[in-house]
Amino acid sequence: MHDTDVVVIGAGAAGIAAARALGARASVVVLEARGRVGGRAWTYHAGDLPLDLGCGHLHSADENDWARIAPSLGFTVDQRPPSWARPALEKNFPLQQQDDYWEAWERLYARIDEAALAGSAARMSELLEPGGRWNALLGAMATYINGVEFDQMTVREYAVYHDSGMNWRVREGYGALIAAYAAPLDIRLNCPATLIEHSGARVRVITPHGEISARAVIVAVPPGPIANERLRFAPALPEKLAAAHALPLGVADKMFLSVDDPEDLPIETRLFGATDTVETGNYTLRPFGRPLIDGYFGGAFARALEMEGEGAFARFAIEQICAALGNDMRKRLHPIVESAWARDPWSLGAYSYGSEGARAARVALAAPVNEKLFFAGEHCSDLDFSTAHGAYRTGVKAARDAMKVLSPG
Repeated sequence: MHDTDVVVIGAGAAGIAAARALGARASVVVLEARGRVGGRAWTYHAGDLPLDLGCGHLHSADENDWARIAPSLGFTVDQRPPSWARPALEKNFPLQQQDDYWEAWERLYARIDEAALAGSAARMSELLEPGGRWNALLGAMATYINGVEFDQMTVREYAVYHDSGMNWRVREGYGALIAAYAAPLDIRLNCPATLIEHSGARVRVITPHGEISARAVIVAVPPGPIANERLRFAPALPEKLAAAHALPLGVADKMFLSVDDPEDLPIETRLFGATDTVETGNYTLRPFGRPLIDGYFGGAFARALEMEGEGAFARFAIEQICAALGNDMRKRLHPIVESAWARDPWSLGAYSYGSEGARAARVALAAPVNEKLFFAGEHCSDLDFSTAHGAYRTGVKAARDAMKVLSPG
């Protein structure tokens, strides 16, 4: 039995932020089920190339806590507009069609804004133009942004998300930044918490490697492991279980290819694999000017490709890219790595979204229990859900709430 003031369960953005916020004011142990820190922030290094398989953009960057932290740790914040803010490759998506598509986008989101102001509980899919030429591509974009299709979201829940419109990147990797912020912490890797026993004066956290006793516990894991009871509570917490079930995570997966002859491709240009189906990838050619193509896949289509096993994203991407750029590209493209967040047992998805009843579920899941258990994660954020900075803020809040109990007054 190991004793500490606070156990933080989960070394993702929320758990790391909580442990850092507690600082020297309390003894803290962080338990992480994976063999790495960062959670859904994961920078994979292919040689000297940092590839973000999890979060990649500093959303609401002018307000984003990680954008503030990055320079202090020697990381470079790139403030150039993201690839989606630039014209796509004209070869398979003529500029006039792109203009038509963006006009359809603006009309759709004007209707969404109007419906939100009216307090509508409609499904987002109900606001698509009947028979609209660009409905499929708009639907694909919905899966990239939210991890699910329009019919899985309601206007009322979607509209509470806060977005300043600024989207920057971390040149060395968003996941690498969060891992660097975790460096001073006492983190036990490959050490999943399986049971939190909170009936006594102190909380007992059970792991495969032994027990830890703490005055308080901060639970900073996604809803999935709570919903499927991979992490259990004793006494049971049925309201937490119900809230976790009400906050499913969408799926957004990434895939990276190396390119033999990068100079043949434009830099930071987006390529749509198709514009007439939701089941398509979205590709960035040479991000940061690097000899790469990164692919993005979302929603039910991403889940389906995950089920096909390792390499499915790369195989699909190569077919789409060669259809757009010519079959000669086939021998010059080489798979590097791809994510599979829905198959990851410690996340079971990428991030939460504006599902029906999500706001009430976020409040229920974030609520402390008996001044012993505190909860954090992007899914607990009222306005910044689905983001790493939303996770950061909930972690800091959980730490402050715990300190009020540990050091009253």
